[in-house]
Amino acid sequence: MRRAPESKALDRNLTLELARVTERAAVAAARWRGRGDEMSADQAAVDAMRSELNRLAIRGRVVIGEGERDAVPMLFIGEEVGAKTGPKVDLAVAPLEGSTLCAKDMPGAISIVAVAAAGSLLYAPDVYMDKIAIGPGYSKGIVDLDNEPGANIEALARAKGVGPRDITVCILDRPRHAELISKCRQAGAGVRLISDGDVAGIIFTAEPAETGVDMYLGQGGAPEGVLAAGALRCVGGQMQGRLMLDTSAKIARAASMGVTDPKKKYDTSELASGDVIVCATGVTDGPLLDGVIFDKGVIETETLVYRSSTGTVRRIRAEHRAPAKFEIE
Repeated sequence: MRRAPESKALDRNLTLELARVTERAAVAAARWRGRGDEMSADQAAVDAMRSELNRLAIRGRVVIGEGERDAVPMLFIGEEVGAKTGPKVDLAVAPLEGSTLCAKDMPGAISIVAVAAAGSLLYAPDVYMDKIAIGPGYSKGIVDLDNEPGANIEALARAKGVGPRDITVCILDRPRHAELISKCRQAGAGVRLISDGDVAGIIFTAEPAETGVDMYLGQGGAPEGVLAAGALRCVGGQMQGRLMLDTSAKIARAASMGVTDPKKKYDTSELASGDVIVCATGVTDGPLLDGVIFDKGVIETETLVYRSSTGTVRRIRAEHRAPAKFEIE
């Protein structure tokens, strides 16, 4: 559920400020690459992101985070951030998306944050979400979360002017997806399995010519769903999601946050409406972004910045000259 969103567009300067937020979190996490310590990598990213967010001239509230209030010191749902000046905004955060990838120095770990006017992002508990996503250029409703995987694959193939064998579906490699994977392959589609990081997996659909991914399917975190929906809105992609409220405790928690229909199917604009800015910085090298590079007092980062009101996607490669304590100015 959302509060009534503020209609005013976000200050364009906020795009660069948010890039600094994810850059700093990514660098902090990257210092733990390959060390086998997921918790330390995640905590370093959280601390860096919180510190940088609290420097921004915003009155922010985390509506999609990495845990509930009792899960501190994570950036928890309901936490207030910012310098307590400027516009009221909603934030969806994943300081380190793919902590296992970072700990094992595997491809695809990123730091990502989305911001929108207060009342614009879905306010929901930290639960799983069932998701389907495709990229831009298709008529609305070409796929549907309630359809069988094969029906969605055939519909997308027809719209693309190819056969099902030319469709690739990205799915998290989890035991719970065994039947889904089987159905996609039975329909003739290829399946790209990813070990972690379904934000990036969903965003892959925005550029199928580059990533080779046409559709995303499966269950993953609700925070990642809202973050990815924000990015897809900026490029004209489509997504649907349904919160997995499969226990009475989850239903009650969602109801306390204003979710009146536990079976509601949300579309892209319901997950992230209004003027949305999404920033993502690579931690490890991956198909979406290059990872952080440390080189003799110079730290290099690569960041993607999406903005829905202008439909722009910016790729920022930055060099930060900070030999001792890392600071972004």
